[in-house]
Amino acid sequence: MRGFGELEQAIMDVIWAADEPIAVRGVLERLNRERPQQLAYNTVQTVMEILHRKGWLERAKDGRAFRYRATKNREEYAASLIDQVWETGADRTATLVRLFDELDAGEVAELRAALAARAEEGRA
Repeated sequence: MRGFGELEQAIMDVIWAADEPIAVRGVLERLNRERPQQLAYNTVQTVMEILHRKGWLERAKDGRAFRYRATKNREEYAASLIDQVWETGADRTATLVRLFDELDAGEVAELRAALAARAEEGRA
């Protein structure tokens, strides 16, 4: 199973938190605020280009630089990881029960409401 690497995840977290498309320099500055070991511009640029090629980021030219935005949100990323679990042949029901055991009462109530709404729409 393959999710984001550590730096890919950190970059995506910055991009998901941004209110608008963001340049490599902006991502770098936000990442380096919290890191004792500063990242190089080229490192962040390379990883963002890889995320772009993987389809997780789209970019638009802004002067000499590009501005990036996510093509999918956090929930779509999490769902893609779960899809990878299903591809392993794991028992879906058993896996879901295990995940639901970790939910608190409020999250269970939200899940029940979401499932009820899907059933009303005829999607469940």
